[in-house]
Amino acid sequence: MTTLSVVIPAYNEEDGIAEIARRVLAIRADLAKVGVDGLELIVVDDGSKDRTVEIARAIEGVRLIQHEHNKGYGGALKTGFAASQGELIGFLDADGTYPPEHFPQLCTEVLQGAELVIGSRMAGAESQMPLTRRVGNFFFANLLSLIGRQRVTDSASGMRVFRREIMERVYPLPDGLNLTPVMSTRAIHERIIIKEVPIPYSERLGRSKLSVVGDGTLFLQSMVWTVLTYNPVRIFGLLGVGGVGLAGLILLGLVVARLSGITELGAWGVAAVFTALVAAVVGVSLFALGVTFNYTVTIFHKRPVRQGLLGKPIFKKTPLNHHFGWMGVLSVAVGLVTAVASLALGIGGEEIERLWLWLLGSAMATLVGIQLIIYWILLRVLEELGRRELLTQKDLRAL
Repeated sequence: MTTLSVVIPAYNEEDGIAEIARRVLAIRADLAKVGVDGLELIVVDDGSKDRTVEIARAIEGVRLIQHEHNKGYGGALKTGFAASQGELIGFLDADGTYPPEHFPQLCTEVLQGAELVIGSRMAGAESQMPLTRRVGNFFFANLLSLIGRQRVTDSASGMRVFRREIMERVYPLPDGLNLTPVMSTRAIHERIIIKEVPIPYSERLGRSKLSVVGDGTLFLQSMVWTVLTYNPVRIFGLLGVGGVGLAGLILLGLVVARLSGITELGAWGVAAVFTALVAAVVGVSLFALGVTFNYTVTIFHKRPVRQGLLGKPIFKKTPLNHHFGWMGVLSVAVGLVTAVASLALGIGGEEIERLWLWLLGSAMATLVGIQLIIYWILLRVLEELGRRELLTQKDLRAL
């Protein structure tokens, strides 16, 4: 027998709680048709000041849990998750915006192999979502798709069904409205099988509690920090590649200008050169930092998580960090040779105005090389510590 436990967090929802609860209870027969024999409905009152508790308590089939004080949207959901008894757990808002009639479709996807099914408001179904929220959800979905390397159309949907056993992998979850984007981000990096089902979205009953700016900022911070605990190189690496790419474009522009007969840099040319040098140094530093953080993060995860900049190794036989050593030595050598040659030309009478760019470039190459060597040493130490830990555990098991 398979049971679906539906959790509804409610805070001052006297206008909509009765209707949404009855709509959930009415899907029992449709759930049975797809193989879900039991339905448990849990309403978690999050310290409401209106008649929400009174109304919910009067509805037959509702299991009411009360918070003495308001803990937040995520806090209420987690209370419901902990109290639920079903093999499948679903949730939706109390304001009538999400259609509980689509729970059978979400459950069907779970029974066919998915571990987390999201009701997507952005996948083409009819929607009454305000424009500002639609733009925000579009942004966050595409941001998660970019940094998570998996296509998601609605990262913050508040209607989902998931298998109980994935809770250990997506926890900890926050107590606020950012629970849903954090759950989506964790699920992707925990290699949880995610499916999306298009659902319609209705205008809410009562006043919205969502702050577009405040909660939008919270969503962004939560998603970025969550990714950094799994796959830092995806963020730092992309920023690093962007910096190096910008430097390359500026260098290409300078070469084209020189071939066109322009020999003097001028104010804008000097600014472009400095921008390119800073972008290159920062880009290499961020990329190396991301690789280092990735290796550090793996020490804390006891199971495989989704990592990597592109999804597959750049070097097939050896990890990228193993190449930092020779890359650093080569960069330092190029910098020192360039510096010595420039100084020799200066001592020989060459005008310093023609040499300053070469000296600046040699300093950049030397600094980047030293950074790469430092990161290479750090990564090799971390790798050795990890190898020693594995060997110790293996030897202890053999005793």
